[in-house]
Formats: sequence, structure tokens, C-alpha cells
Amino acid sequence: MEKSGYVQNVMQMKLSIIGGGLAGCEAAWQLSKISFVDHIILYEMRPDKMPPANISGDLSELVCSNSLHSELLSTGSGLLKKEMELLDSLIIEAAHYSRVPAGHSLSVDRKIFSSFIEKKISDNSKIKIIRREIKSLAEIDFPAILATGPLFQGDLCDEIIRKSGFDSMNFFDAVSPMISGESIDYSKVFWGNRYENDGNDYLNIPLTRQQYDSFCNELINAKRYPLKDFEDISYFEGCLPVEIIASRGPETLRFGPLRPVGLTKNKDIVAVIQLRKEDNSNHAFNIVGFQTNLLYNEQKRVFRKLPGLENAEFLRFGKMHRNSYFNSPAILKKNLEFKEIPGLFLAGQLTGVEGYCESAAMGIMAAIFMADKIAKKNSVFPSEKTMIGALIKHISTKNKNFLPMNSNFGIIPPLDNPPKAKKERKIAYSKRALEEMKKYMEHRNNEYYSTNNK
Repeated sequence: MEKSGYVQNVMQMKLSIIGGGLAGCEAAWQLSKISFVDHIILYEMRPDKMPPANISGDLSELVCSNSLHSELLSTGSGLLKKEMELLDSLIIEAAHYSRVPAGHSLSVDRKIFSSFIEKKISDNSKIKIIRREIKSLAEIDFPAILATGPLFQGDLCDEIIRKSGFDSMNFFDAVSPMISGESIDYSKVFWGNRYENDGNDYLNIPLTRQQYDSFCNELINAKRYPLKDFEDISYFEGCLPVEIIASRGPETLRFGPLRPVGLTKNKDIVAVIQLRKEDNSNHAFNIVGFQTNLLYNEQKRVFRKLPGLENAEFLRFGKMHRNSYFNSPAILKKNLEFKEIPGLFLAGQLTGVEGYCESAAMGIMAAIFMADKIAKKNSVFPSEKTMIGALIKHISTKNKNFLPMNSNFGIIPPLDNPPKAKKERKIAYSKRALEEMKKYMEHRNNEYYSTNNK
């Protein structure tokens, strides 16, 4: 594309991205593919200033889990990944590069994942990484993308809340414990994937009725970390602490994350706990679905009562931390731009989406919408029949009870002639969505946007 007129002036602009997490790195990567963008500044305050949930200064550090969830097109998360792949997502590319065996789940080696992204961003001549905290909008060049993550707080946060006219809300997220593979008694567990006779990606801990009931009782009565007086208890239903699930009834865990279906035909086994690899060496495993706010000593005591974990060595304890998000329908335009702060776009979990891929997807879209604004083009939006389009609709539609949302088929408009079988119906949703995403990519103004700039 010839760089003339307005676009020629754009060449002199510096674009700012605040936050080097999944959404920020994805946005930087996508902007680097815009033909008239040459100067992108990616600000990251780590490692000089560390949020409570992070342990390193790595770009796109995965904090809660090493799993990006299912790749199956019969799942909302699988559809979202495929849509992101069509948009040349850096996060999906990194996940495929660093994946570890986890059945149909796209799980990764965290260090390899972050290193891959760091190298891609660092080697990109259009992107400059600056390691320092931004405390005011006056410190950055506009237009800009805010992708500071769900622990956003401080002077900049206060300024944006003040200018946007609405307070941010918050909910609590929790992290699962991680244990050493060398400390597991393998004689009491078995390898296997759900519904796959020959799969061996997960370690499974079988529980009899007596073992299950005893464990649930210990879990419910174990001591927890007290929440601060100023913290409002508002859990995200898709990421509940395991002790909260257990407290909702004696069978809730057994029909939730501990369901044995597809893992064993032994009728004496009423529940199965799965351990997922953190890397390909079997050095570390996390306990799937066991986000928790139990005291560290209580985690040792309770989880060591499980078969095979009697001598478990904890590499990381489960913990709970506050995740913040903005009331996006009230303060954002549909193109993710703040109504009261022209030129500032919002990306990531702060928008009110929940999940690694969901956050990164909003980074992709914020970059595309920013490019449209710079080029003075009206943004074209993905159909709400796509998962990305449905998520954008969720965060831009007025809702007095606005809450975070992850990818699921419930937010997509119904099919005209849905198959009766549940799995076939979900796959039909995905096929329609992918056709709509391909149409979006064809019809949007892509004279300056490339999805093939590796």
C-alpha cells in the first residue's frame, strides 16, 4: 500500500500499549502487521513492580493455570481458538509451540510459552518494550490500548475511573496448587484421558464413596484465608474455589470437576481427581479444578489425605486474588474505545471477558479497531454468530447486572435448524461461526491489515 496523505502522517505517530500480558502482547503483534504503523511502545512494569499474583517479569506470564482449555469444536473455547487462529493470533501460535500432552486441552509449558512470545515481540522491529510503570495517561502517546490485566490498581486506574465516570467492579479468581511429580505414589493413581481408552495425558486419583465423603468433609471444614474488610465476595462461577463448590452440597464435586465419567468403569469409584502436566518432563502437575483459598498448611494437610498424594511436595500453593473489570457497557463504545477518553482502547480481562484466550482475543480486536480509527475507517464488527462477536456484544450491551463472561455457546444466537444431538448441535454452531468469521475477514477493510505476517 502506498503511504501517502493521511497515512503518511500516521507514520510519525507512536502507538502505546500499557501492559505486557496476553492481551497487550497480542495487540502489539496485531498492530505490527498494520502497513502504516511503524512505532509501537509496549509498556510493562514488571519486574520492577510485581502484582501479587505474578512471580516473574516474563511477557504473557500465565498465572492461574497452564491450560487454555479444550480445542474441540464442540466447545466454546475450541471455537474461540479456531477464530483466533484465523486472525493469526500470536498467543495461539505460542501455545501450539509450547504445548504439553493434555488430551483435547491446549496446555502449555509456561516458560517456553512466555519465552516464545518474548522473542517474537523483542525481534519485531516495529515494537519497543519499555519496562516501567505508567502512572498517568499524560506519560504515553495516543492512541493507546490499556491492557493492564485484572489486578489493575493505582494512580492510573484512579485517573481512568475518574475520567470515565464509573467505578470498576471486582470479582475473585483462584489458583490451583502445583505438586512435584517425584512426590506422587504412582501405585495409587492411573494414567488416562476422559473417553480415550489409549490416552495417558492425565494422572487420575480414584476415590471410593468413603474416601470421597471424607475428603469433602475435610475440605469444607478446613481453615481459609480471611478476606479483607474492603473486599466484596463476588466469585466468578466458572472459576470457583473447590471448597466453595463442596460446600454447596455433598454431590456437587462428584458431578463437577471430580466426575468419573469416561475415566473408569469401576462402579466402586464415585469420583476421580485429575492431575495435569505442567511440562513434558512430568516434573510438575497441577490439580485440575482445585482453585482454592485454604491456608497453606491446610492445603498440605487436606490434599495429602488423597490417595497417592500422602507425601506430596507442593511447588505452588493454591491462592485467591482479586480480579477487576470495568463496567464496559457503560463506559466503552462497541469498538472498545472509552467514551470519555477518546483514543484510549480497552483490552483483556478488564473488558469483562474471562479466560486466557478471551483476554487475548480482545487484544486482537482492540488493535484492529485502533487501526480503523487511525485510518479514519468505520470499524466492521464480527458477526455475533461468531464467538468473538458474541463476546464483544456481551461487553457492549447495556446490562445493570454486568458480570464477566467466558466463551460458551449460550451467548451465540440460536441455529435456525439445530441438530437434535447435543454434540452435533455444538459443532453446527462452530461451523456457522467459522463461516461468519471468514466472511468478516473478507468484508472488513483489509487494505492495510495482514493476517499472514509471521
